[in-house]
Amino acid sequence: MARYVKPREAAAYFGVCLHTLRRWEQKGWIKAIRTPSGRARRYDLDSYVRTPRKDKRVVLYARVSSRGQKPDLERQIARLVNLYPGAEVVGEVGGGLDFKRPKFLALLERVRAGDVGTIVVAHRDRLCRFGFEFVEWYCRQYGCEILVLDDDHLSPQQELVEDILTILHCFSSRLYGLRKYRAAIEKDTDLSGASAG
Repeated sequence: MARYVKPREAAAYFGVCLHTLRRWEQKGWIKAIRTPSGRARRYDLDSYVRTPRKDKRVVLYARVSSRGQKPDLERQIARLVNLYPGAEVVGEVGGGLDFKRPKFLALLERVRAGDVGTIVVAHRDRLCRFGFEFVEWYCRQYGCEILVLDDDHLSPQQELVEDILTILHCFSSRLYGLRKYRAAIEKDTDLSGASAG
């Protein structure tokens, strides 16, 4: 079903200026109609399609938080490859809150370069724990779509609870990770004196 909106609403939705929106219309990337008076345009948000480059790739992205979860990573990859045989696979071990993951950053760089047309993930949180909407918007700006196989739509309350649990888990892991350094800190007189004073 078509969603016709005013030019300013369409520009805000796609994160572009009005001039870019008109250029997209001229190239046939988005459909527009004129109001009965003939003076104003209305853009169909659902009609936006960039002309796909033939060499754009489908990338299957899988991620787990720790090396101990490697079997889960292999299961994710097997499921994705089963659904998209022949697609490129990117598997990574790293936290979902870590936006400095090397393979994640390389993938976003490839999206910016126009090399990737579709990213397929098993769950939204495999790509990133927070900011998924921003990553999705970023990819859309470069003609790349993100396909989520298990896109569970949670209520705002459920989403908030999951977010809080994720943050608690992240910081408790960091806190417990520091335990192994406690003995070294207590032995080092400079460090123990600085923390006491």
